[in-house]
Amino acid sequence: MNRNPIVPYILIMALGIGLIFFMSLYGLDKKEEIAADHEETEQGGDGNAAEGGDEADSGDFDPQAFAEGKCVSCHGQNFEGSVGPNLHDISDDKDTIKDVLKNGKGAMPGGLVPDENLDAMTDWVLSLQES
Repeated sequence: MNRNPIVPYILIMALGIGLIFFMSLYGLDKKEEIAADHEETEQGGDGNAAEGGDEADSGDFDPQAFAEGKCVSCHGQNFEGSVGPNLHDISDDKDTIKDVLKNGKGAMPGGLVPDENLDAMTDWVLSLQES
């Protein structure tokens, strides 16, 4: 009896394709729940995504917490520079910093800080120069 050595590989491939298909169906069925979990994670994971969405309206914007969630990946854990520059050494004026936060510069993308929080974030960046 001659066995074809490719048959097990074809079976594994068919199993993989079937698994991907069924996982896609499961993901489509749970897309709202997955999106809600993703939004909650981006907003700090406090368990209440709706409350986090009103952050700008209620005046509860915390620039330090925002920076720790969005900025440390490029500016380092203590904002002393990594891929991005050291935020403690920025000598730009308030308008320039606000423009960079809004429109981006170099590798930094624009629009990371919501428009209604630009002033608070700019003041926070300027406060780093004093410390």
